[in-house]
Amino acid sequence: MSDYWALTKPEVNVLVLASTLAGFYLGSRGPLSGLRLAHTLLGTLLVASGTATLNQFIEREYDARMRRTANRPLPAGRLAPSWALGFAVLLSAAGALDLALAVNALSSLLAL
Repeated sequence: MSDYWALTKPEVNVLVLASTLAGFYLGSRGPLSGLRLAHTLLGTLLVASGTATLNQFIEREYDARMRRTANRPLPAGRLAPSWALGFAVLLSAAGALDLALAVNALSSLLAL
């Protein structure tokens, strides 16, 4: 389970969520909707996590050659590439669907 967590790049996603929160606040007109904010953050987190996972899937052969990245889950062989790709698609699709249904279609399209 920790290998799947590592694929999502949680440290980077904290920064993504911080900028999303700032953008939501600055772009809001009138009172903030807590529910819309929660869905914006959740959908963004899921899409960003899927994107990070997809990036590691794409870069796995290059990562295997570098000492700094060779111990990541895919180059180290701890996860099958097909499972990582499926995980990336699942996360991204779930995030895009959440954004489309709970926020708006434009945010979903821009996330993809």
